[in-house]
Amino acid sequence: MAYAAKASLSTVKHDGVSQLATRSLITTFLVFCFFQVLPHYPVGVSEVHFILGATLFLIFGAGPAAIGLAMGLLMQGVLFAPADLPQYGINVTTLLVPLLLVDTIARRLIPAKTAYKDVKYRQALALSTAYQGGVVAWVAFWAFYGQGFGAENIAAVSSFSVAYMLVIVVEPLLDIAILAVAKSLHQLKESKLFHSRLYHSAV
Repeated sequence: MAYAAKASLSTVKHDGVSQLATRSLITTFLVFCFFQVLPHYPVGVSEVHFILGATLFLIFGAGPAAIGLAMGLLMQGVLFAPADLPQYGINVTTLLVPLLLVDTIARRLIPAKTAYKDVKYRQALALSTAYQGGVVAWVAFWAFYGQGFGAENIAAVSSFSVAYMLVIVVEPLLDIAILAVAKSLHQLKESKLFHSRLYHSAV
């Protein structure tokens, strides 16, 4: 949560409170839909979801993406899965730690002169794979931390990891498709609804 606060303060500094609030509302709604509307299946120790964390980061920025992931998950739990609320702290770190990883990789992988709409396929693939791989690793960490390394738990973690491979294969393609749509919508390049880095190089 400290990362979410730091990223949010950075957005406020560059774009203002109103833009952080607006983008966070959008990402919260999208994350809620990712969890509740898109296909999701219980497998092993958790559920397989299409979360699109890297896309949220590229389009809306780290702060709004972090808030959206946290609040969207909370909304989904309050409205549809109250039994999951006692584990909210665990579940939200599973979403935010991989986002921090994506943020770190993006700073090193994407040159400052490159707008996010112009990232290459291999760059978007690396970010998407890092996010989804981070989710799998963090779920496994919490599962082993809480249940130990018994044969049954190892089998459950393994089945979840194998099932999540489908997400790791498909989601980067969705990320690329969404960025391609953003690239074609030149009329939105001055819109405050999106992260300024989406259409402009870093300043």
